[in-house]
Amino acid sequence: MDIRIVRGGATAPTEMASYDAALAGANVHNYNLTHVSSVIPADASVEFVDAAPDLGPVGTGLTVVEARAMSSERPVSAALAWARSEEGPGLFYEAAGEGSTDRARERAERGLEAGMALREWTFRDPEAVTAHAEPDGGYATAVVLAVYGRGRPIR
Repeated sequence: MDIRIVRGGATAPTEMASYDAALAGANVHNYNLTHVSSVIPADASVEFVDAAPDLGPVGTGLTVVEARAMSSERPVSAALAWARSEEGPGLFYEAAGEGSTDRARERAERGLEAGMALREWTFRDPEAVTAHAEPDGGYATAVVLAVYGRGRPIR
């Protein structure tokens, strides 16, 4: 399975419109998202691609781990950190909120460190991706998502 890390940041006149626009920046706005916790399967590849390629028909479902921040008053940032173990599986940790990308990255990395300490795996060096958005008179949304595989029918 391929896991792609994508990100987007946008401003729009409503919260939902800014979220939709941020998802459009990541090219996952035409899918229905199903959120999962943060375990990377042993056989998965993980790659940062900024914006997703075509992942299947419009309206299909995507499984994601998502970091998302929204505000109409202050800049927002989202971060997704991950580490793979030498044994294969790994972890994602997300953080988001008002403030800088550095702050969001630091929080995601601290969470990842705590999650790694709960497991008896030997981890490789962690990685992280961030997104940022400024309200600019509207609502701002920043998202970073780990997208598992391709679109699938919703049942």
